[in-house]
Amino acid sequence: MSSSASKLPPLATLGPFIALILACAFFATQSERFLSAQNFALILQQVMVVAVIAIGQTLVILTAGIDLSCGMVMALGGIVMTKMAADYGLSAPVAIACGMAVTMLFGLVNGLLVTKIKLPPFIVTLGTLNIAFAATQLYSGAQTITDIPSGMTALGNTFQLGQTAIVWGAVLMLVLYLVTWFALRETAPGRHVYAVGNSPEATRLTGIATDKVLLGVYVLAGLFYGIASLLSVARTGAGDPNAGQTENLDAISAVVLGGTSLFGGRGVILGTLVGALIVGVFRNGLTLMGVSSVYQILVTGILVILAVATDQLSRKGVR
Repeated sequence: MSSSASKLPPLATLGPFIALILACAFFATQSERFLSAQNFALILQQVMVVAVIAIGQTLVILTAGIDLSCGMVMALGGIVMTKMAADYGLSAPVAIACGMAVTMLFGLVNGLLVTKIKLPPFIVTLGTLNIAFAATQLYSGAQTITDIPSGMTALGNTFQLGQTAIVWGAVLMLVLYLVTWFALRETAPGRHVYAVGNSPEATRLTGIATDKVLLGVYVLAGLFYGIASLLSVARTGAGDPNAGQTENLDAISAVVLGGTSLFGGRGVILGTLVGALIVGVFRNGLTLMGVSSVYQILVTGILVILAVATDQLSRKGVR
C-alpha cells in the first residue's frame, strides 16, 4: 500500500495542473487583464470559500462517500455565528466557536448515520442538506444579518504584497491545504483514510477501526465547513441565509477536477486546490471575455463530466 501511495501525488495532480496551465494560457490571449497579479489575487479570493469546503469534501470522497449537505451546513454555520454576535452580544471568538460547533455537529450526525445505521452517504447527506436549509431559513427569519463585530470580518482584510492586495482568507486557505496534505501523506490516520476508501473490509481485517475513521472524517469535514462559514462572513461582511445553495456542487466539481476518484481511495488534496482554481479561472476568464454566467456553468459541467469519464477509464485500465 505504501508503494502505491507514494505514486499518488504525480498521477493525481499532473492532468489537472496541465488543464489549469492551458486554461490560463488561453484566457491570457483573450484578455490582457487576465495575467495581472491583482486578477490572480481576485481569483484566490473568489474561490477561497468553495476551496475550503472542498477540503472536507475530499476527505469524505476519499472514503468512497459524498457529502451533499456541505454548502447548506456552511450557510447555517455562518448564520449561527453572526446571530450569536448580533443578537446575543457574544464576542467574535465565542460566536465563531458556536457556528463551528453546529457544523461539526452536522458532521457527527452524518458520520453516525453512515457508520451505525449503515445508511448510504448520498441519502444521509441529501437529508441533512434539507434540514440545514430549513434550519438556516427558520433561525435567520430569511433575513441577512449585518450588525456583526469586526473580528468576524478580519479574514476579509487585505495586506500588500508588492502592488497587489492579498486577502488574509486566501492565505488561511493555502495553509489549510498544506496542513491537510501533510496529514494525509505523512500520518497514520491519513493513510487510514485512503485504506478505508480502497477496501473497508480489508482495512477492518488489518485491525483498523474503520467506523472511527469514517466518523472522524465526517466530523473533520464539518470543521472545514465551519471555517468556510467564517470565510464567507468575512468576505461578504454579513450572515447570508441564501448562501451555500451552489457551493456543494462547486466543491464536488473541484474535488473531481482535482483528480480524486469518486470511487474512493485515490487522489491528493493539492489536486483539489488545483480543481478549485480551474473552476475559478474559467469563471474569471469567461467573465473578462463578457461571456454569460449561464455558459460558465455549462463549461464547468462539461469539465466535470470529462474528469469523471477520465477517472472511470483509468480504473478500467488498471483492472
